Amino acid sequence: MTCLQASPAPDCRTRTKAVIHTLQYFSTASSQVPNFPEVVSVGYVDGVEISYYDSNIRKEESKQDWMNKITAEDPKYWQRQTEINVRSELIDKNNLEVRKKRFNQTGGVHIVQWMSGCEWNDETDEVKGWDQYGYDGEDYISLDMKTWTFTAAKPQAFPDKLKWDQNIFILDDKKYFYTEECPSYLKKHVKNGKKVLMRTELPEVFLLQKTPSSPVTCMATGFYPDLADLFWRKDGEQIFEDVEHGELLPNHDGTFQMSVELKVEVTAEVEGKYECVFQLSGVKEDLVTKLERRSILSNASHEDNWSVALAATAAVVAVAAVLAAIIIVMVRRHRNRQARHGGVELSERVAAEG
Repeated sequence: MTCLQASPAPDCRTRTKAVIHTLQYFSTASSQVPNFPEVVSVGYVDGVEISYYDSNIRKEESKQDWMNKITAEDPKYWQRQTEINVRSELIDKNNLEVRKKRFNQTGGVHIVQWMSGCEWNDETDEVKGWDQYGYDGEDYISLDMKTWTFTAAKPQAFPDKLKWDQNIFILDDKKYFYTEECPSYLKKHVKNGKKVLMRTELPEVFLLQKTPSSPVTCMATGFYPDLADLFWRKDGEQIFEDVEHGELLPNHDGTFQMSVELKVEVTAEVEGKYECVFQLSGVKEDLVTKLERRSILSNASHEDNWSVALAATAAVVAVAAVLAAIIIVMVRRHRNRQARHGGVELSERVAAEG
């Protein structure tokens, strides 16, 4: 969800002068996940993957050519990132074992997640950070950056809260990282990647229906940035009844896709009354697709086209299914899905639990 999605008010899209950039880092440690590294760390800036590390390659790699500009002023950037990840890998594995014990678990698939990052408003210069941990798909513990204390979401996390709240070195390190270091690197990354990060790309929009009695899905794919909205309108007015929004998902090329379903029987009487509307921040004109039977791709009459239209979605959903088990997107949807991910200098991880 975005500002556009969350607020259908007419003035929502006009508030586009200020851009909230984000830098986010996801790290996961897992046990007994077939064909998947035990530890994976992925960095993002404004929804674009910029770095990758896992316990098999044991090296942090750049995922964008423009990210290598950072070495002009910081030649040891990637070396330092690798060293931090190698140290964090040991801590992640230990934390996984500690949490398994606390939940009285032994074998099976278990996953520790950590999400860290910050956002920066390029107009007001306001900065916010987040530091959240999850376990097996649920919130575990998080850092409240107003009080600089930890909040335990599970009883099993209270030992961590008590220990971390009393560790002034941990808190000072995190306070410096989220208020100084993280925003500093975010600004550098945005400057270096401006040509890519500040672009706009309009999507292709499809109307899809599996069978004549199925809901009509409006899918927009290939747009950038992710500050967008997609909704159904009837007789010129946005509707909410019989409408179901899908998740905003990333495509393999750095663009995004989203969908919204409408439960309606497509008859001659309703044709032209309904329309799917796509809005993108920074773009004045809406993309409007009228609901007409001839425009709908369906399994029954357009099987090939339907398959083509869903190809990207199927690939993303397959990846998302794995990552959903691996990464809790337990977050903050600051300006709903403006929560873009941006990776950078990792702060030193909280000391090993236990």
